[in-house]
Amino acid sequence: MKTNRRRERTTSHRTDVNFLPPGLEGGQYRPLSDEAVWQIHAAALTVLERTGVEVQESECRDILQAAGARVDARRNRVYLSPELVEGTLKLANRRVVLYSRDEKFDLHLHGKRVHLGTGGAAVQVLDLVSGRVRESCLRDLYDLGRLVDTLNNIHFYLRPVVPRDVANDDIDVNTFYASLAATGKHVMGGCYFPEKVAELKKIGVLIAGDEKSFLARPFFSLNLGYMVSPLRFARETLETVTLAIRAGIPIVLVSAAQAGATAPASLVGTLVQTIAEELAGFTYVQLVRPGHPTLMGGMPLVSDLRTGSMIGGTAELALMNAASTQMAHFYGLPIYNTCGITESKLPDIQAGFEKGLTIAVTALAGAHFNHHAAGMLESLLTVAYEQYIIDDDIGGQVMRLVRGLEVNEETLSLEVIDEVCNGEGHYLGHPQTLALMQSEFHYPHTADRGTRRDWEEKGSLDMRGRARLQAQQLLQTHYPQLFSPALDQQLRDSFNILLPRDQMAA
Repeated sequence: MKTNRRRERTTSHRTDVNFLPPGLEGGQYRPLSDEAVWQIHAAALTVLERTGVEVQESECRDILQAAGARVDARRNRVYLSPELVEGTLKLANRRVVLYSRDEKFDLHLHGKRVHLGTGGAAVQVLDLVSGRVRESCLRDLYDLGRLVDTLNNIHFYLRPVVPRDVANDDIDVNTFYASLAATGKHVMGGCYFPEKVAELKKIGVLIAGDEKSFLARPFFSLNLGYMVSPLRFARETLETVTLAIRAGIPIVLVSAAQAGATAPASLVGTLVQTIAEELAGFTYVQLVRPGHPTLMGGMPLVSDLRTGSMIGGTAELALMNAASTQMAHFYGLPIYNTCGITESKLPDIQAGFEKGLTIAVTALAGAHFNHHAAGMLESLLTVAYEQYIIDDDIGGQVMRLVRGLEVNEETLSLEVIDEVCNGEGHYLGHPQTLALMQSEFHYPHTADRGTRRDWEEKGSLDMRGRARLQAQQLLQTHYPQLFSPALDQQLRDSFNILLPRDQMAA
């Protein structure tokens, strides 16, 4: 029985007339010259041929060796020739679609189409009621997903927290159950154990109705940290990668070299290492299953060299991820990029400027899949419910930047200028102004633009206060019914589902 049915969506706190669609074309910002792109590509190939990648004895190493890679078994290093890398790269899927159960939320990751979404594996939450930090739990995955389901500028749901109240053996299944029950948008998450891949596929098949339907439109994907920088394949995760490929589940090859710590302090050097790591991963994927839907997951990070800590709300991170995006465009591959990280502990001024900077830069670079773009605080350790509301507002403004300016006979406005300047009315009341009011301009839903008197009459709340109220209201009213009772029972009969049914209804 098919259970993948369209459902009615409750009304968001925004109006559709002010909606900017996902997938707008970016690429206006290019930090690298064409010559620099070629230099970085050549350098990455040199790294793979000369320095190689550490690969423990495994099926992966056997596959690479059979394809012509040189293996030094004593040192567990595999050396990839430029011919092998570039030859297999030609087989890669360059028009990846990350599907949703409702096709209007599909993510078409090609060209320079931009999408913003959640990310992270936070272990703490700023409680929406008390405002205090607590451990994340399974209920947070469901509630944050419900919130994201209503926010138009958050285009996908990458599980943002690790449920600390769930045993390791049950995390993978319960993470995807809670996320898929909360939103019809594309869901992405990790997979801690290789043997859990089959269970996750079974969830997808049960929800889709049959295996053929799921494989035709897989509505969730796996982001897998296959690489331990510098240049070492993570053996167990690589098993998960292989099983996910064979199961038909889309994947992201995540490598996160940290400049000054696990990569050179030179930002360009870190970029070279990142691209080399990604090319090694793509080579392996094509050897297992040519054309498998795969995202480049090279997301170079930055260290504060005074402390050694990873930091994310920086111009350097924005620069490197924009450059990584430019390299992905050079290869014609979709990229999973990072932005929206902040070191701030609260949704405050620091969080706002750090998020706005990095999200705008990577989006304008044309990154396809911008994760961490909503909700994250404290260098990815913490999330806040109200931050998702605020970041959705930031996302709307960013997508307006990405949309850019359309120059044509109508927008040049020669007749309008002539009419107004010759005494026929004024611009504010002109028909063109009324016609363009909702399409040319984007209006925030939480940022305040009123007078001080209006603001005071509404309680003198700052943006965080307004966002907290909106989040509370949405969570009280939005309970999407994505699983029929029969499907839900089938899932509970098949797996150890820990989210109580009574928490999934108003």
